Amino acid sequence: MKTIDEYMALPYKIEIMPDADEGGFAARLPELPGCITVGETKEDALANIEDAKRAWIEAAMEDGLSIPEPLSLDDYSGQFKLRIPKSLHRSLAEHAREEGTSMNQYCLYLLSKNDTAEGVNGL
Repeated sequence: MKTIDEYMALPYKIEIMPDADEGGFAARLPELPGCITVGETKEDALANIEDAKRAWIEAAMEDGLSIPEPLSLDDYSGQFKLRIPKSLHRSLAEHAREEGTSMNQYCLYLLSKNDTAEGVNGL
């Protein structure tokens, strides 16, 4: 089992978003469920998340709970299969052709655009 300092050194993903209810900003570590904090500024929230992470890990260790480690890009191949209706396939292929790109590149563009348009998924 790792020590607290070893867990603290791991590169957990940090999400920072505006706190619509209270003002300021909220920060969370999605890989550590319930590890969340707030701050008046993004910098405050970022500083506070380190304290929240340490408290979360200490509590998990005291309770004998499993502590998830950060996800790695190595855990993902970058590929997935998707079955879609023929009509959607045709529409995507036609739009890709109009844009002068492959359907794979066009779909990647659409997924990326939608993913960033949504921002970070809520708390």
